[in-house]
Amino acid sequence: MLMPKKVKFRKMQKGNMNGKAYRGSKVSFGEFGLKALEPGWVSSRQIESARITINRHAKRGAKVWIRIFPDKPLTKKPAETRMGKGKGSPESWVAVVKPGRILYEMAGVSEEVAKEAMRLASYKLSIGTKFVKRMR
Repeated sequence: MLMPKKVKFRKMQKGNMNGKAYRGSKVSFGEFGLKALEPGWVSSRQIESARITINRHAKRGAKVWIRIFPDKPLTKKPAETRMGKGKGSPESWVAVVKPGRILYEMAGVSEEVAKEAMRLASYKLSIGTKFVKRMR
C-alpha cells in the first residue's frame, strides 16, 4: 500500500475539494491517460488495485505511471466508543483528487489495449473517469 514515510502532523482536517485541478491535468509521461471527472478521495487500496489491473491487462508490456499519491490520513474512532475524548487514530491514507487530474498514464501498448486496461481500472476507483490521449 502507498503511504508517506514521514509526515509533519499525524492527523489532518477534512478540507474541501471544490475547484478544478490545473496541475497534473495533462498527459506528460506516457501516451494514454485516465482522467478524473469528479472530485473525491481515492484510497491507497483503490490506487494499488487499479494499478494491478492495468498491469495484468497489459501483460506487463506497458510502462505505467501513477500520478497521484495518498498523503492525507483518515482517522477513525473505535467501534462502540462514546462521543468526545478527541479525534480518532489514523486508519488509512487517501489522495485528494479534483476534476481534470490525470490518475494513471501508459505507454508501450496499442490504443485498444490501453483503453481496455483503463476501463477495467476505472471500475476499481470511487470517482468517474475518462480515457484521454496525449496532445501533440
